[in-house]
Amino acid sequence: MSSANKTPETAQDPPRRRLPKGERLRQLLDVSWVLIGNEGTDALTLGRLADAAGVTKPVVYDHFGTRNGLLAALYQDFDIRQTAVIDAAIAASRPTLEDKAGVIAASYVACVLTQGREIPDVLAALGGSPELAAVKRQYQQAFIEKCEAIFAPFAGPKGVSPAGLWAMLGAADALSQAAVAGDIDEEQARDELRATILAMVGRSR
Repeated sequence: MSSANKTPETAQDPPRRRLPKGERLRQLLDVSWVLIGNEGTDALTLGRLADAAGVTKPVVYDHFGTRNGLLAALYQDFDIRQTAVIDAAIAASRPTLEDKAGVIAASYVACVLTQGREIPDVLAALGGSPELAAVKRQYQQAFIEKCEAIFAPFAGPKGVSPAGLWAMLGAADALSQAAVAGDIDEEQARDELRATILAMVGRSR
């Protein structure tokens, strides 16, 4: 059939391109972040994602299974990128407590700001079910263990207390989200988190 005989909709719509699974996952995650940024997490359903990404619903269900699976994948996506940024910054920093504290504070705040309003929305949604709360805690625990190892050479014989590390993480999230909301600026969030880290390690000596 010639293009002249096609309906206007058919003639204008490009054919869907079959992507490798990894590329399709990346596309779906990217579209999800845009949807959250524009409409919030309440609007993010698997059907809405399929429409926005230009794919059929079975494609989205094949990747995520459920909406909770999608939210967990988004948090994992953010955590992977945040971890890479922090690891690179730590590797490039000088072997002093002040430098380690500074790069962790700066990297943490910068990652959340780069993601914008989307990551606080996803974090809020992760608390909506035991399944998602467990996913969130898994990544929080990994970050706690990373910081514990980084600060161990500067702490006392018993190391930094678990309570102190969890308090630091709570401060990191609260300060970063305050910066996203515009209540404080990035420099204030970064400097306060750095001071919190230094005080935490100082108390362990």
